[in-house]
Amino acid sequence: MLLAHKIRLFPTAEQETYFHKATGTARFAYNWGLAQVKKALDTKNKAPGWLTLKKQLNAIKRTEFPWMYEVTKCSPEAALSDLGTALANFWAGKRKGRKVGFPHFKKKGQAKDKFYVSNDQFALLGHVIRLPHIGAVAMSEPLRFTGKIMGAAVSRTAHHWFVSIQVEVEHTSVAHKSHVRAGGDLGLKTPITLSTGKTMDAPTPLKQSLKALARANRRLHRRQKGSKNRRKAAQEVARRHERIANIRKDWLHKATTLLARRYSLIAIEDLNVAGMLRSRRLARAVSDIGFGELRRQLAYKVPARGGLLVVVDRFYPSSRTCRKCKRVKDMPLSERIYVCDCGHVECRDLNAAKNLLCEATRTVGRTGTKACGPFTSTPKRRRFGASGRNEAGSPDSDTGHSNNSINLYPVC
Repeated sequence: MLLAHKIRLFPTAEQETYFHKATGTARFAYNWGLAQVKKALDTKNKAPGWLTLKKQLNAIKRTEFPWMYEVTKCSPEAALSDLGTALANFWAGKRKGRKVGFPHFKKKGQAKDKFYVSNDQFALLGHVIRLPHIGAVAMSEPLRFTGKIMGAAVSRTAHHWFVSIQVEVEHTSVAHKSHVRAGGDLGLKTPITLSTGKTMDAPTPLKQSLKALARANRRLHRRQKGSKNRRKAAQEVARRHERIANIRKDWLHKATTLLARRYSLIAIEDLNVAGMLRSRRLARAVSDIGFGELRRQLAYKVPARGGLLVVVDRFYPSSRTCRKCKRVKDMPLSERIYVCDCGHVECRDLNAAKNLLCEATRTVGRTGTKACGPFTSTPKRRRFGASGRNEAGSPDSDTGHSNNSINLYPVC
């Protein structure tokens, strides 16, 4: 199993200059390779692969681009490899989501600054990483994982530099410490509503920073292009965006870790996040919470702790189905309390969370799936029947609960 540990770097002024050179070299190699591909396609010839581009660049860089030897050889090679991946995704259309477009040229100041270093080009010594040409660079913490180091990527976010170290570790199957199961309904008003009767609130860093962000953007566009003041204003905007992203990621990691530790089975719905982001009324709120990242983190944290993540089909009417009699009725979004003709009255989100857990239990029980990992359920195309059992174990049990700043509140 491959794991990555992202660590902040504290380079000196000389080392930071080297980082800028390495990222610039990677960007130049990517654009050079893309230009060669476009030239071949314009002449009705077959586009060269990235290995062919690598050989062509190595043959001419000593005479035409001698400054490339000032940085590690991995910088241009990895950039050409990324170009090959981008072209393969475009021709094959394998990436999920929207249709993959043809690669674009990377522009300085707009493309993400990063370069790759292979595992034979650096060494780790506690809080220090030794990189080619510049020697030891201070890190904020040592590497957490033990295993075979596969490589590292140095990148810049705002005015901070980071190194992401990829490690291959042995995956050992473990049994979950808890026997409590939970269904989770995701929403904008209440980000996570659990079938145990608890809710999890999420911060809204973008919403809270809109005014300050707008002022920083106005200040940026009033500065003259190419001036130092404009560069300073751009750095201020980048710092604000970085803080917003850090607050969101901090909550997502704490929330997903709490869920993965506490519950042995978690059922969530398969939200069409890409479709929600195309709505001008929902896009900002959906992005501010990060539903896609929430599911991505659960997909690897839950199996790592011996749990099972079940993704219920997106067409399953969890909010419109009565938990007691399984009758489906139409409900507007403004109606927050579910009132059924059978007499069942419950909070809409709590009813949906319990329905998701019932559907997940029915699906896993029918297929006999016991392996850990994400599992996608497909509902029956009829009245949605399910077991009346909502929890396996005490719903209020704190088994596996960690010391975490994420709080659970009673629903409704």
